[in-house]
Amino acid sequence: MHPLARFLIRRILLAVLMAWGITLVTFVLTNLVPGDPVAANLGQRALGDPAIVAQWRAEHGLDKPLWQQYLLHLQGLVQGDLGMSQQSHRPVSQDLAEFVPATLELAGAAILVSLVLGVGFGVVAALRRDRLSDHALRVLSLIGISVPTFWLALLAFYVFFYRLQLTPGSGRVDVALGLAPPVTGLQTVDALLAGRWDIFASAAGHLVTPALVLALYTIGLLTRFTRSAVLEVLGQDYVRAARAKGLPGRTILFRYVLRSALVPIITVAGLAFGSLLSGTVLVEAIFAWPGVGQYAYKSATTLDLPAVMGVGLVVGIVYLVINLIVDVLYGVIDPRVRLQ
Repeated sequence: MHPLARFLIRRILLAVLMAWGITLVTFVLTNLVPGDPVAANLGQRALGDPAIVAQWRAEHGLDKPLWQQYLLHLQGLVQGDLGMSQQSHRPVSQDLAEFVPATLELAGAAILVSLVLGVGFGVVAALRRDRLSDHALRVLSLIGISVPTFWLALLAFYVFFYRLQLTPGSGRVDVALGLAPPVTGLQTVDALLAGRWDIFASAAGHLVTPALVLALYTIGLLTRFTRSAVLEVLGQDYVRAARAKGLPGRTILFRYVLRSALVPIITVAGLAFGSLLSGTVLVEAIFAWPGVGQYAYKSATTLDLPAVMGVGLVVGIVYLVINLIVDVLYGVIDPRVRLQ
Protein backbone atom coordinates (compact mmCIF):
# COMPACT_ATOMS: atom_id res chain seq x y z
CA MET A 1 0.00 0.00 0.00
CA HIS A 2 1.19 3.51 -0.82
CA PRO A 3 2.61 5.35 2.23
CA LEU A 4 0.17 8.25 1.71
CA ALA A 5 -2.80 5.84 1.66
CA ARG A 6 -1.67 4.25 4.95
CA PHE A 7 -1.19 7.72 6.37
CA LEU A 8 -4.76 8.71 5.42
CA ILE A 9 -6.31 5.51 6.79
CA ARG A 10 -4.59 5.99 10.15
CA ARG A 11 -5.75 9.59 10.36
CA ILE A 12 -9.36 8.72 9.45
CA LEU A 13 -9.55 5.93 12.03
CA LEU A 14 -8.13 8.27 14.65
CA ALA A 15 -10.70 10.92 13.67
CA VAL A 16 -13.56 8.43 14.12
CA LEU A 17 -12.29 7.52 17.58
CA MET A 18 -11.97 11.18 18.52
CA ALA A 19 -15.49 11.87 17.23
CA TRP A 20 -16.84 9.28 19.67
CA GLY A 21 -14.83 10.94 22.42
CA ILE A 22 -16.36 14.30 21.52
CA THR A 23 -19.88 12.89 21.91
CA LEU A 24 -19.00 11.52 25.36
CA VAL A 25 -17.28 14.66 26.61
CA THR A 26 -20.02 16.92 25.24
CA PHE A 27 -22.74 14.85 26.88
CA VAL A 28 -21.02 14.66 30.26
CA LEU A 29 -20.08 18.35 30.41
CA THR A 30 -23.55 19.46 29.31
CA ASN A 31 -25.19 17.46 32.06
CA LEU A 32 -22.75 18.80 34.66
CA VAL A 33 -23.84 22.39 33.98
CA PRO A 34 -25.53 23.76 37.14
CA GLY A 35 -29.18 24.60 36.79
CA ASP A 36 -32.48 22.86 36.20
CA PRO A 37 -33.59 22.60 32.57
CA VAL A 38 -37.18 22.13 33.76
CA ALA A 39 -37.15 25.50 35.54
CA ALA A 40 -35.41 27.17 32.59
CA ASN A 41 -38.02 25.95 30.12
CA LEU A 42 -41.24 25.80 32.14
CA GLY A 43 -40.69 28.55 34.69
CA GLN A 44 -40.85 28.53 38.45
CA ARG A 45 -44.64 28.37 38.63
CA ALA A 46 -44.77 25.11 36.69
CA LEU A 47 -42.34 23.53 39.15
CA GLY A 48 -45.10 23.53 41.75
CA ASP A 49 -47.05 20.92 39.77
CA PRO A 50 -45.26 17.53 40.02
CA ALA A 51 -47.40 16.06 37.22
CA ILE A 52 -46.27 18.70 34.73
CA VAL A 53 -42.62 18.28 35.78
CA ALA A 54 -42.79 14.48 35.47
CA GLN A 55 -44.46 14.69 32.07
CA TRP A 56 -41.86 17.17 30.76
CA ARG A 57 -38.95 15.02 32.00
CA ALA A 58 -40.47 11.91 30.43
CA GLU A 59 -41.02 13.67 27.09
CA HIS A 60 -37.36 14.73 26.96
CA GLY A 61 -35.90 11.51 28.39
CA LEU A 62 -34.60 13.18 31.58
CA ASP A 63 -36.29 10.63 33.83
CA LYS A 64 -33.78 7.93 32.82
CA PRO A 65 -30.30 7.34 34.28
CA LEU A 66 -27.47 9.26 32.61
CA TRP A 67 -25.94 6.17 31.00
CA GLN A 68 -29.27 5.33 29.35
CA GLN A 69 -29.64 8.94 28.20
CA TYR A 70 -26.18 8.76 26.63
CA LEU A 71 -26.93 5.48 24.86
CA LEU A 72 -30.15 6.95 23.47
CA HIS A 73 -28.22 10.05 22.44
CA LEU A 74 -25.56 7.93 20.72
CA GLN A 75 -28.21 5.84 18.99
CA GLY A 76 -29.85 9.00 17.68
CA LEU A 77 -26.52 10.33 16.40
CA VAL A 78 -25.90 7.14 14.44
CA GLN A 79 -29.32 7.62 12.82
CA GLY A 80 -28.67 11.31 12.16
CA ASP A 81 -31.02 12.46 14.95
CA LEU A 82 -29.60 15.16 17.24
CA GLY A 83 -32.76 15.38 19.31
CA MET A 84 -35.50 18.00 19.60
CA SER A 85 -34.69 21.56 20.62
CA GLN A 86 -36.55 22.67 23.72
CA GLN A 87 -36.55 26.34 22.68
CA SER A 88 -37.55 26.13 19.02
CA HIS A 89 -39.47 22.82 19.26
CA ARG A 90 -37.78 21.72 16.03
CA PRO A 91 -35.15 19.04 15.39
CA VAL A 92 -31.70 20.30 16.36
CA SER A 93 -30.35 19.12 13.01
CA GLN A 94 -32.88 21.38 11.26
CA ASP A 95 -31.86 24.36 13.42
CA LEU A 96 -28.15 23.75 12.79
CA ALA A 97 -28.72 23.37 9.05
CA GLU A 98 -30.19 26.88 9.15
CA PHE A 99 -27.60 28.58 11.39
CA VAL A 100 -24.30 26.80 10.62
CA PRO A 101 -23.97 28.01 6.99
CA ALA A 102 -24.13 31.65 8.15
CA THR A 103 -21.26 31.07 10.58
CA LEU A 104 -19.28 29.12 7.98
CA GLU A 105 -19.68 31.97 5.51
CA LEU A 106 -18.49 34.52 8.08
CA ALA A 107 -15.60 32.40 9.36
CA GLY A 108 -14.62 31.33 5.84
CA ALA A 109 -14.41 34.94 4.63
CA ALA A 110 -12.41 35.86 7.74
CA ILE A 111 -9.88 33.04 7.33
CA LEU A 112 -9.50 33.79 3.60
CA VAL A 113 -8.68 37.42 4.36
CA SER A 114 -6.39 36.29 7.18
CA LEU A 115 -4.42 33.92 4.95
CA VAL A 116 -3.93 36.46 2.17
CA LEU A 117 -2.96 39.37 4.42
CA GLY A 118 -1.30 37.46 7.28
CA VAL A 119 0.96 35.32 5.10
CA GLY A 120 1.71 38.24 2.78
CA PHE A 121 2.60 40.56 5.65
CA GLY A 122 4.72 37.85 7.28
CA VAL A 123 6.72 37.22 4.10
CA VAL A 124 7.29 40.94 3.56
CA ALA A 125 8.37 41.40 7.19
CA ALA A 126 10.83 38.49 6.93
CA LEU A 127 12.33 39.63 3.63
CA ARG A 128 12.74 43.19 4.98
CA ARG A 129 14.00 42.17 8.39
CA ASP A 130 14.82 45.02 10.81
CA ARG A 131 13.71 47.67 8.33
CA LEU A 132 10.95 50.21 8.84
CA SER A 133 8.32 48.06 7.07
CA ASP A 134 9.25 45.08 9.26
CA HIS A 135 8.86 47.10 12.46
CA ALA A 136 5.56 48.59 11.26
CA LEU A 137 4.10 45.17 10.41
CA ARG A 138 5.22 43.73 13.74
CA VAL A 139 3.51 46.59 15.58
CA LEU A 140 0.33 46.05 13.55
CA SER A 141 0.39 42.32 14.28
CA LEU A 142 0.82 43.01 17.99
CA ILE A 143 -2.17 45.37 17.91
CA GLY A 144 -4.24 42.75 16.08
CA ILE A 145 -3.46 40.11 18.70
CA SER A 146 -3.99 42.47 21.66
CA VAL A 147 -7.23 44.28 20.76
CA PRO A 148 -10.35 42.47 22.13
CA THR A 149 -12.58 41.31 19.30
CA PHE A 150 -15.84 42.41 20.94
CA TRP A 151 -14.50 45.95 21.50
CA LEU A 152 -13.30 46.16 17.91
CA ALA A 153 -16.70 44.94 16.68
CA LEU A 154 -18.52 47.63 18.67
CA LEU A 155 -16.11 50.29 17.46
CA ALA A 156 -16.37 49.22 13.81
CA PHE A 157 -20.18 49.09 13.95
CA TYR A 158 -20.36 52.55 15.56
CA VAL A 159 -17.83 54.25 13.28
CA PHE A 160 -18.46 52.70 9.86
CA PHE A 161 -22.23 52.20 10.09
CA TYR A 162 -23.62 54.69 12.60
CA ARG A 163 -21.27 57.65 12.11
CA LEU A 164 -19.90 57.36 8.56
CA GLN A 165 -22.64 55.15 7.07
CA LEU A 166 -20.07 53.46 4.82
CA THR A 167 -21.16 49.90 5.52
CA PRO A 168 -24.58 48.22 5.74
CA GLY A 169 -26.22 47.60 9.07
CA SER A 170 -26.94 44.33 10.79
CA GLY A 171 -28.04 41.05 9.26
CA ARG A 172 -26.85 39.19 6.17
CA VAL A 173 -28.72 41.07 3.40
CA ASP A 174 -31.00 44.07 3.05
CA VAL A 175 -34.49 43.27 4.28
CA ALA A 176 -36.09 44.70 1.15
CA LEU A 177 -34.19 42.26 -1.08
CA GLY A 178 -34.84 39.11 0.92
CA LEU A 179 -32.70 35.99 0.91
CA ALA A 180 -31.53 34.15 -2.18
CA PRO A 181 -33.14 30.76 -2.92
CA PRO A 182 -31.40 28.36 -0.51
CA VAL A 183 -28.97 25.92 -2.09
CA THR A 184 -25.81 25.94 0.02
CA GLY A 185 -26.98 28.29 2.79
CA LEU A 186 -24.16 30.70 1.92
CA GLN A 187 -25.86 33.89 0.76
CA THR A 188 -23.03 35.04 -1.51
CA VAL A 189 -22.86 31.65 -3.25
CA ASP A 190 -26.64 31.19 -3.46
CA ALA A 191 -27.05 34.69 -4.91
CA LEU A 192 -24.50 33.90 -7.63
CA LEU A 193 -26.18 30.58 -8.41
CA ALA A 194 -29.53 32.36 -8.74
CA GLY A 195 -28.06 35.15 -10.84
CA ARG A 196 -29.16 37.76 -8.29
CA TRP A 197 -26.32 40.28 -8.41
CA ASP A 198 -28.23 42.72 -6.22
CA ILE A 199 -28.46 40.16 -3.42
CA PHE A 200 -24.80 39.20 -3.91
CA ALA A 201 -23.69 42.83 -3.60
CA SER A 202 -25.80 43.26 -0.47
CA ALA A 203 -24.56 40.00 1.09
CA ALA A 204 -20.93 40.83 0.33
CA GLY A 205 -21.36 44.32 1.77
CA HIS A 206 -22.89 42.96 4.99
CA LEU A 207 -20.06 40.40 5.21
CA VAL A 208 -17.12 42.81 4.94
CA THR A 209 -17.11 44.48 8.37
CA PRO A 210 -17.73 41.45 10.63
CA ALA A 211 -15.28 39.35 8.58
CA LEU A 212 -12.54 41.97 8.90
CA VAL A 213 -13.21 42.31 12.62
CA LEU A 214 -12.90 38.54 13.08
CA ALA A 215 -9.85 38.38 10.85
CA LEU A 216 -7.77 41.01 12.65
CA TYR A 217 -6.59 38.70 15.41
CA THR A 218 -5.77 35.90 12.97
CA ILE A 219 -3.93 38.32 10.66
CA GLY A 220 -1.69 39.37 13.54
CA LEU A 221 -1.11 35.75 14.54
CA LEU A 222 -0.29 34.57 11.02
CA THR A 223 1.97 37.55 10.39
CA ARG A 224 4.14 36.71 13.39
CA PHE A 225 4.24 32.96 12.70
CA THR A 226 4.92 33.42 8.98
CA ARG A 227 7.73 35.87 9.68
CA SER A 228 9.38 33.46 12.13
CA ALA A 229 8.96 30.45 9.82
CA VAL A 230 10.31 32.27 6.76
CA LEU A 231 13.28 33.67 8.68
CA GLU A 232 14.15 30.18 9.90
CA VAL A 233 14.09 28.77 6.36
CA LEU A 234 16.07 31.70 4.91
CA GLY A 235 18.98 30.70 7.12
CA GLN A 236 19.13 27.11 5.84
CA ASP A 237 22.07 25.88 3.75
CA TYR A 238 19.97 24.84 0.73
CA VAL A 239 18.61 28.39 0.43
CA ARG A 240 22.15 29.76 0.46
CA ALA A 241 23.11 27.18 -2.16
CA ALA A 242 20.17 28.21 -4.36
CA ARG A 243 21.28 31.83 -4.13
CA ALA A 244 24.86 30.86 -4.94
CA LYS A 245 23.62 29.10 -8.10
CA GLY A 246 22.08 32.36 -9.24
CA LEU A 247 18.44 31.27 -9.11
CA PRO A 248 15.92 34.13 -9.32
CA GLY A 249 14.65 35.44 -6.00
CA ARG A 250 11.04 34.62 -6.88
CA THR A 251 11.95 30.99 -7.60
CA ILE A 252 13.82 30.69 -4.31
CA LEU A 253 10.91 32.24 -2.41
CA PHE A 254 8.09 30.12 -3.82
CA ARG A 255 9.89 26.82 -4.53
CA TYR A 256 12.16 26.57 -1.51
CA VAL A 257 11.32 29.05 1.23
CA LEU A 258 7.51 29.10 1.29
CA ARG A 259 7.11 25.36 0.77
CA SER A 260 9.38 24.61 3.72
CA ALA A 261 7.67 27.23 5.88
CA LEU A 262 4.14 26.04 5.06
CA VAL A 263 3.93 23.35 7.77
CA PRO A 264 3.78 25.70 10.80
CA ILE A 265 1.70 28.20 8.80
CA ILE A 266 -0.89 25.53 7.94
CA THR A 267 -1.00 24.44 11.58
CA VAL A 268 -1.76 27.96 12.80
CA ALA A 269 -4.28 28.56 10.01
CA GLY A 270 -6.17 25.34 10.86
CA LEU A 271 -6.37 26.17 14.55
CA ALA A 272 -7.36 29.74 13.73
CA PHE A 273 -10.27 28.60 11.56
CA GLY A 274 -11.55 26.39 14.35
CA SER A 275 -11.27 29.21 16.87
CA LEU A 276 -13.10 31.56 14.50
CA LEU A 277 -16.04 29.15 14.35
CA SER A 278 -16.24 28.88 18.13
CA GLY A 279 -15.48 32.55 18.78
CA THR A 280 -18.12 34.28 16.65
CA VAL A 281 -20.69 34.59 19.46
CA LEU A 282 -20.05 38.23 20.35
CA VAL A 283 -19.45 39.36 16.77
CA GLU A 284 -22.67 37.69 15.63
CA ALA A 285 -24.55 39.33 18.50
CA ILE A 286 -23.23 42.82 17.70
CA PHE A 287 -23.88 42.55 13.95
CA ALA A 288 -27.13 40.55 14.40
CA TRP A 289 -25.63 37.78 12.30
CA PRO A 290 -27.98 34.76 12.43
CA GLY A 291 -25.30 32.15 12.98
CA VAL A 292 -24.58 29.25 15.28
CA GLY A 293 -23.04 31.61 17.87
CA GLN A 294 -26.36 33.26 18.66
CA TYR A 295 -28.08 29.87 18.59
CA ALA A 296 -25.55 28.46 21.06
CA TYR A 297 -25.95 31.47 23.37
CA LYS A 298 -29.74 31.19 23.46
CA SER A 299 -29.51 27.43 23.97
CA ALA A 300 -27.10 27.85 26.89
CA THR A 301 -29.20 30.53 28.61
CA THR A 302 -32.33 28.36 28.41
CA LEU A 303 -30.50 25.12 29.29
CA ASP A 304 -31.61 23.58 26.00
CA LEU A 305 -29.45 20.48 26.47
CA PRO A 306 -30.03 18.81 23.05
CA ALA A 307 -29.20 22.07 21.26
CA VAL A 308 -26.08 22.65 23.38
CA MET A 309 -24.86 19.12 22.69
CA GLY A 310 -25.62 19.55 18.99
CA VAL A 311 -23.59 22.75 18.79
CA GLY A 312 -20.71 21.16 20.71
CA LEU A 313 -20.75 18.17 18.41
CA VAL A 314 -20.75 20.31 15.26
CA VAL A 315 -17.87 22.48 16.47
CA GLY A 316 -15.93 19.37 17.49
CA ILE A 317 -16.52 17.70 14.12
CA VAL A 318 -15.36 20.87 12.35
CA TYR A 319 -12.15 20.79 14.38
CA LEU A 320 -11.64 17.13 13.46
CA VAL A 321 -12.20 17.81 9.76
CA ILE A 322 -9.79 20.75 9.84
CA ASN A 323 -7.14 18.70 11.64
CA LEU A 324 -7.60 15.88 9.12
CA ILE A 325 -7.15 18.33 6.23
CA VAL A 326 -4.07 19.77 7.92
CA ASP A 327 -2.62 16.27 8.41
CA VAL A 328 -3.24 15.45 4.74
CA LEU A 329 -1.55 18.68 3.69
CA TYR A 330 1.39 17.76 5.92
CA GLY A 331 1.78 14.50 4.01
CA VAL A 332 1.48 16.22 0.64
CA ILE A 333 3.95 19.00 1.45
CA ASP A 334 6.51 17.06 3.48
CA PRO A 335 7.09 13.40 2.44
CA ARG A 336 8.90 12.74 5.72
CA VAL A 337 5.61 13.03 7.61
CA ARG A 338 3.82 10.25 5.71
CA LEU A 339 6.89 8.02 5.71
CA GLN A 340 7.13 8.23 9.48
